[in-house]
Amino acid sequence: MEAPNSNDPSFLSRRAALAALLGVPVAACESIDPAILGAVLGSASGLSQSEAAQGIRAALSKGVLHALGIVGRSGGFLNNRLIHIPLPGKLRDVQSTLAKVGAAGLLDNLEVKLNRGAEMAAPVAKNIFIDAITGLSVSDAVAIVQGPNDAATRYLQDHTTSSLTRLFTPMMQDALADTGALRLLDDVAGQLKAVPFAPKLANNARSDLIGHGVKYGLSGVFHYIAAEEAAIRADPAKRTSEILRRVFGYV
Repeated sequence: MEAPNSNDPSFLSRRAALAALLGVPVAACESIDPAILGAVLGSASGLSQSEAAQGIRAALSKGVLHALGIVGRSGGFLNNRLIHIPLPGKLRDVQSTLAKVGAAGLLDNLEVKLNRGAEMAAPVAKNIFIDAITGLSVSDAVAIVQGPNDAATRYLQDHTTSSLTRLFTPMMQDALADTGALRLLDDVAGQLKAVPFAPKLANNARSDLIGHGVKYGLSGVFHYIAAEEAAIRADPAKRTSEILRRVFGYV
């Protein structure tokens, strides 16, 4: 297919329309190679640039809702070997040692409550994920459409992990408090003082547990966002809207 002429009035007008739709200056669209736009989103396919960006956002939104539906239910983390959250390092070491003599019950219970906390916190973060998707740029959309099966997920992960971590942390803290995990951690710390070989838990053990839960919780969500993206790309039956069919049917 012949690449569009960047001086063609119709091409320029489509660029201007795309810029208006995405709320960016026209200059931001002018830096994109016309040949790339023509090959990926060209008029011969009937797929416009704005539809590509729209389709990527739709795919990510669908992936987020799919992921939260899986992890945000009872057993979503706890009973899932792919995303189950282990205890943080020192606690996991003690848990392993005590398990050999059948005395790891308290730590096993803490691990259960940690996973329950993630199950409670993840669905609350839905709007955080959805809002993050709106920042998708035109050049990002082009790269994602051309990219591997998890390109959209990687975009979301790369651009949002820091902000999501900050916003997700208080949600995880509240969830761990509600499940009794933080109270149980205090009990564990007290009992470990009587165990000669047990390492001392630092004063920031609570924040460590919360941070650990956030890291693994977000990782679990992204795991299923990536799985859904790959399915949308590979399986026409997963393209449940017209925009998904147009974008990923063309690719």
